[in-house]
Formats: sequence, C-alpha cells, structure tokens
Amino acid sequence: MRDQLLDLVQHTYDLGCIDLVKITGESTKTSITAIAEDRSVVVQANYAQPLGDFKGTFGMPNLAKLKVLLNLAEYRENANIAVTHQERNGEAVPVGIHFENATGDFKNDYRFMAQEVIAEKLKTPKFKGANWDVEFEPTMIGIQKLKMQAQANSEEQNFQVITNNGNLKLLFGDHSTHAGEFVFQTGITGNLKGKWLYRVKQIISILDLVGDKTFRISDSGVAQITVNSGIAEYNYILPAYTK
Repeated sequence: MRDQLLDLVQHTYDLGCIDLVKITGESTKTSITAIAEDRSVVVQANYAQPLGDFKGTFGMPNLAKLKVLLNLAEYRENANIAVTHQERNGEAVPVGIHFENATGDFKNDYRFMAQEVIAEKLKTPKFKGANWDVEFEPTMIGIQKLKMQAQANSEEQNFQVITNNGNLKLLFGDHSTHAGEFVFQTGITGNLKGKWLYRVKQIISILDLVGDKTFRISDSGVAQITVNSGIAEYNYILPAYTK
C-alpha cells in the first residue's frame, strides 16, 4: 500500500499545483482523477492492478499531509498502513488510512473526503480524446535543452510548438524583444499548423517524473504526456493557450 500511495503523491502533488485527487475504485480497475488549481493540467490515471481496498468513490485531500506521513521514518519499514472502512447505507466504504509503526506505539490517521463532497470540490472537464498529429518519446537531451531554454527565458510562462522539416521546435518569447528556440525532437512525421502555446513549468514538472513517457500533441489545441511508472499509468492533459 505504501508504494502505491507514494507513487500517487509523486505523480500528482509533486507537480506543485495539485493537492486533491479523486479515487474511483471498481473490481477491475482503480482510477485517479485530478486537476491543477489553475486548470492548466488534468490528470487521468489508472493503477496497473486494481487496489481492492479502494472500492468506491472518494477524495484524497491535503496530499501534503499524506506525503509527510508516508515519509516518516516510523512508517518506512514493517509498518501497518491500511485503509479503514465505515458502514454507510448498508455498505462498507473507505473513509481513511490508518498508519501504525511496527511496535504499535506510533499512530496516525489520514481522512478521505466523502463521495458527495469530492463530486462538488473536484469538477474536471470531460476529455474524450483527440487526433494526435505528433507523437514521440521525449529524450533526456531534449528535456535538458528545454530546462536550459526555460532558464534563459525565465520571464516566459509559455512556449510555442511548431514543426519544421521533420523537427519539433519550441519557441520562447517574441523576436521583437528577447527570444529563444531549439529543436526538442527530430524525426517527427506529423505537422502542426496552429500557433498554440503551452505552460513551461507544468510540462517540465511532468517530464521530470519517474517513468516511461510519451508526448502527444494535437493541432486542435491540446497535448498529452503519458507517464508509466510501473505502478500506474498517468495521462496529463494540457490545454493549449493562444497569444
């Protein structure tokens, strides 16, 4: 349980813009949904294996607290970390997580958010998919160059994505003042015609996550980065902006 919870925290809260997630648990799958406070990122994820104790729909608020609990030395080895349940309308539903160290003398409880409350608190836009015009696996070299350009153009919140002669290029700034650009990925087969902008900070945070990554961009004005951690597959949906 600790590994699954750490994975969730690392791939949501650690982005720096999410502190609440929704869990939807069924017998065949366990899903995670979240949205950044500024709505710049929507997260849709599924655990590789369903979590039996996570059946039902509930919220996990205050992920900062959950991260602290998971990283306390008392709970790193041989701890009892278990989902607690209560009966509601004749059904046992998850209500929290009980933490107890190996000797049983150090305890904490983390409380879930009820289904009715999370439904009101977390309203995510429905994403029915897109036609991906460009798809690739980002390289470490490309990610490092992105970080360098972000540092060189720290005043810019966004970058523009274009295709040119089989290359995917990222453009920072305006050539009427300061500007920068670089080839992020070579060997691109698709084409982008729209002048869409994407958030620098959010994309770098996602690309820094642990796991295999696939980057997809649609000319309709949306991008998606998929990160497979081995424990879960996370889809980060990124709406584009215009100048």
